[in-house]
Amino acid sequence: MKSAFTGTGAIARITGAAMLIGTLAVQHPNPMFNRLQRKDTFALLPNWRFFAPEPAVHDYHFFYRTLNTAGETSPWRAVDLIAGRRLHQIFWFPSRRTEKAVFDISSEMLQMLDKGFSEVIRTPAYRVITAYLRERVHTETTGGVRGFQFALARATGHDTSTTPEMLFVSPYTPMDPAPAPATARPRIRGGSLRVR
Repeated sequence: MKSAFTGTGAIARITGAAMLIGTLAVQHPNPMFNRLQRKDTFALLPNWRFFAPEPAVHDYHFFYRTLNTAGETSPWRAVDLIAGRRLHQIFWFPSRRTEKAVFDISSEMLQMLDKGFSEVIRTPAYRVITAYLRERVHTETTGGVRGFQFALARATGHDTSTTPEMLFVSPYTPMDPAPAPATARPRIRGGSLRVR
C-alpha cells in the first residue's frame, strides 16, 4: 500500500484517486456534499447525477375534440404518445424522443401563457402541435370536420389517485387554415431583388 503513494507515478496515482473520490462525492444527493462542488472553481469534478437537480414529477398530456359541419362537438380524445416501457428499451429507446417533444412543447407553451394567448399562438410549439393535430384529425376522421380544439393537462404519471389538472384550452382551430398574409414587399434596388 505504501508503494502506491511513493515511487514513479505516485503523483498521478494520488491525483487520480483524489479525482475519483471527489467525483463520487459530488454525485451524492445530500447537500453536505455540495460544498466540495462549490470549492471546485475550475469544474474539474464532473456532475453525473442520473436525474436532474429537480426531476420532473408530472407528465403532460394533450387532448383534442372536433367540431363537425353540423356544429356538433365530439368528446375529448387523448393523444397517446407515451408508450408503456419494455425491457429492450433499457438499451434502445428511440421513441423516447416523442415524449421529450411533448414535454418541450408543453413547457414552451406554458412559459408564454402569462404573456397572453396572442403570444402563445406565435410560438413554434403552438404551431407544431396544431399542425400535428390537424394531420391526426385529417387521417382519423372520414370528413365533415370543420375544426378542432385541444387541451393541455398535467398529471402525476402512474399515480392515478390524483385528477389531471387542465392547464390550457385552445380556441377552435379550422381544419383548413387561412394562408398567412405576406408581410414583406419585394423591392428592387441597384438591379437586385431585396425583401424588406
